[in-house]
Amino acid sequence: MNVSVNIEHVTKEYRIYRNNKERLKDVIVPFHKNKTFYALNDLSLTAYEGDVIGLVGINGSGKSTLSNMIGGSLSPTDGAIQRDGDVSVIAISAGLNGQLTGIENIEFKMLCMGFTRKQIKALTPEIIEFSELGEFIYQPVKKYSSGMRAKLGFSINITTNPDILVIDEALSVGDQTFAQKCLDKIFEYKEQGKTIFFVSHNMKQVREFCTKIAWIEAGKLKQFGELDEVLPEYEKFLNEFKKRSKNEQKKFRNDLDNSRFVVK
Repeated sequence: MNVSVNIEHVTKEYRIYRNNKERLKDVIVPFHKNKTFYALNDLSLTAYEGDVIGLVGINGSGKSTLSNMIGGSLSPTDGAIQRDGDVSVIAISAGLNGQLTGIENIEFKMLCMGFTRKQIKALTPEIIEFSELGEFIYQPVKKYSSGMRAKLGFSINITTNPDILVIDEALSVGDQTFAQKCLDKIFEYKEQGKTIFFVSHNMKQVREFCTKIAWIEAGKLKQFGELDEVLPEYEKFLNEFKKRSKNEQKKFRNDLDNSRFVVK
């Protein structure tokens, strides 16, 4: 099998400022120390053609940061990501301009993705039909519900036929009929041997769809392997986490967050 995505020791840092004074001091004072947050910390994994990798972890673990880095909209602070093929990221509202209409967003987003106007013109009817937005396609996206935005974003990205597909909670909103329609399309891509990264809190979808699981906790890769190896361990963790009181859950999250801050 050929490697499609290789992620090597990727770290993503964010400097944290409480006010503009701290921000200015960081710029003008040499070697000034401030809080740094590790959104991802020394994460490595390799995806092969045909892999469908579920990115799982509680909220704030770093899943979306990783998916955006695979898609190319974020760059790592350290490390490298190598991709073999075109990448498309499907996330709620990703790349959509609220001031433009749905049909204008189709042209705008596809131009940004490198399509020619001739290609866009040919694909637009298919995108509109898949989106099921009807006359709303001519309305400004700022008037759309979250479900309508997801439909438009998904329809644009799924129609471009990418080699590598990143799906970040795009099926978590909207009606279940459309979600199933999207899953059916993704299954087609799976059968074609495309590489897919699937970010979701829906364990039923993850179980049905994924072949491997990358469990991310506090910005680090806690476990990565075959579905049958990793998912039971993650579900066991989830069940135990849900049994905790709200205060215990909050403390657990806070402890994880605090472990990601350093002064440097």
